[in-house]
Amino acid sequence: MQAASNILNLLLLALLAGLDPSKTQISPKEGWQVYSSAQDPDGRCICTVVAPEQNLCSRDAKSRQLRQLLEKVQNMSQSIEVLNLRTQRDFQYVLKMETQMKGLKAKFRQIEDDRKTLMTKHFQELKEKMDELLPLIPVLEQYKMDAKLITQFKEEIRNLSAVLTGIQEEIGAYDYEELHQRVLSLETRLRDCMKKLTCGKLMKITGPITVKTSGTRFGAWMTDPLASEKNNRVWYMDSYTNNKIVREYKSITDFVSGAESRTYNLPFKWAGTNHVVYNGSLYFNKYQSNIIIKYSFDAGRVLAQRSLEYAGFHNVYPYTWGGFSDIDLMADEIGLWAVYATNQNAGNIVISQLNQDTLEVMKSWSTGYPKRSAGESFMICGTLYVTNSHLTGAKVYYSYSTKTSTYEYTDIPFHNQYFHISMLDYNARDRALYAWNNGHQVLFNVTLFHIIKTEDDT
Repeated sequence: MQAASNILNLLLLALLAGLDPSKTQISPKEGWQVYSSAQDPDGRCICTVVAPEQNLCSRDAKSRQLRQLLEKVQNMSQSIEVLNLRTQRDFQYVLKMETQMKGLKAKFRQIEDDRKTLMTKHFQELKEKMDELLPLIPVLEQYKMDAKLITQFKEEIRNLSAVLTGIQEEIGAYDYEELHQRVLSLETRLRDCMKKLTCGKLMKITGPITVKTSGTRFGAWMTDPLASEKNNRVWYMDSYTNNKIVREYKSITDFVSGAESRTYNLPFKWAGTNHVVYNGSLYFNKYQSNIIIKYSFDAGRVLAQRSLEYAGFHNVYPYTWGGFSDIDLMADEIGLWAVYATNQNAGNIVISQLNQDTLEVMKSWSTGYPKRSAGESFMICGTLYVTNSHLTGAKVYYSYSTKTSTYEYTDIPFHNQYFHISMLDYNARDRALYAWNNGHQVLFNVTLFHIIKTEDDT
């Protein structure tokens, strides 16, 4: 406001100089003469002037000029007053805004200072909430699965209820105890019927069921067909040579999970993959020989060994895949067998029934099927079944009955899922084929044609 007052005084001085700010002197005859001008300590304008000569003729003109000047000054003063009021108002507004801006600035500074803390605090709170909620996600997923299962269960229960209602209507007068006795009677009759089943003829092979994937491409795994129902031990022999380690598992479940129960270190390396466990002992072909070894798992030692006369060994007469598979030991419902080839039989398959204790050959049969042309073979009820290949498209192509000493060509296909079979053995207790299929341990189900003996049969 002090600057505006200074400007006003300077304008007044200029007006007094003749309304022309560029002039500093006025002729004595025309008006006031200004000698000097200055400002006091308070900023007021101090002028030294010489009054003009009193001239009656010019008095009116000068008076008019003065009146005009005063009017202009008054107008200017009013304008400046208006401007001053507006400036004061604006100044107050600016001061108010300045205060507000300072307050906002302080708030923004506080927010800026607190932002990280607030964000960290809020983020931590959110994270803690999320951490609390995260375990709920699988629970909710399980609830969703459970909801589906419950829906399925409800549908199954509804269907089952309808079936039970129908059965109840059909059985009518039968009460529970009578039905229970009839079921027990039927089970007894079925057991008696099963006991009368004689050895059957192979009709069909289905599967395979993959039990496990382990080991190399070649190996053997087996259970004991003469073991009790509670004894389900599994034995595992990886590779076809240069190995003496037999791994034992208490059950199929342990075998699948790899829970090994015991390891046996045989006194000799084995040859091939055609071993068999029979009545608690392992029978295998000793490496680089035609000697058969009987090793007792319980005693942990060799109980018997014997040379299989004239039998070829060490890849002289193997199956088509090789692997020192010259001598194939197997068991069925009748007993223990050895399948091999000899020079005397021109490399064709020879079947010998062995004494399980002494390993002596009890009887032999010479076939006309070349051993090198066979993929794998197995015995069921005294009949040898020979596959035509160890690769894809394999089928049981040939069979030889030791009961009738006759053979026939067959056509029983089976699915060689993993393309290379190096072991195929029948288990009479399980009535299944155990196979090692290119590093996969698999099972095949077999369908046999049975003849039921009657009371009149001798």
